[in-house]
Amino acid sequence: MDSNVKKWSAEFIGTFWLTFGGCGSAVLAAAFPQLGIGFHGVALAFGLTVLTGAYALGPISGGHFNPAVSLGLVVGGRFKASELPGYVIAQVLGAIAAGAVLYAVATGKPGAELGGFATNGYGAHSPGGYGLVSALVIEVVLTAIFLIVILGATARRAASGFAGLAIGLCLTLIHLISIPVTNTSVNPARSTGVAVFGPEIAMGQLWVFWVAPLLGAAIGALIYRSLLSNGQED
Repeated sequence: MDSNVKKWSAEFIGTFWLTFGGCGSAVLAAAFPQLGIGFHGVALAFGLTVLTGAYALGPISGGHFNPAVSLGLVVGGRFKASELPGYVIAQVLGAIAAGAVLYAVATGKPGAELGGFATNGYGAHSPGGYGLVSALVIEVVLTAIFLIVILGATARRAASGFAGLAIGLCLTLIHLISIPVTNTSVNPARSTGVAVFGPEIAMGQLWVFWVAPLLGAAIGALIYRSLLSNGQED
């Protein structure tokens, strides 16, 4: 099989898993009567999807599962720009496929109410009522930090074999911080995958969850490359 097809397949599956596992925990389990996992459980679910996906699929594609991460790795000099379009397409399709499966499951009981369907938003669509500026700032800052952690954890000088753990725990922490603000994106594919099947307002606000994570990823990669990188050791 062509190596690009393998990489795209790994990115499709990994982004599917991230979206289905993370958003599925929010839609199906977060508020389950008396046993709901709440914000903490959803945050952990997102971290676990990245952790497991990174170890299983990372050796094939690098385990990006996120257009912002792919862009950040291009800016950081770790990924070829020519490969970016194929990765982004695979990631978005994987996320939409996950959204479709989750929608089929979530609507499979009488009187099902989807609510926000784990979509991201600001203003009236923010879990805590935070406005557009708050949403932009939190998504840019947290995606920038995410890229710094990714680049540092995957550098040659970093401890071997622990990158997936560091990255997964970082994403967990990111969710613990920002679920009340935007329901946490830092990933345009994840946002798109559920917005397609969510309330109309989610599609109207989706632009924020492309612009802010992509900008944040580029900023984080530039910070790491200019201030923290150790040349060939990275």
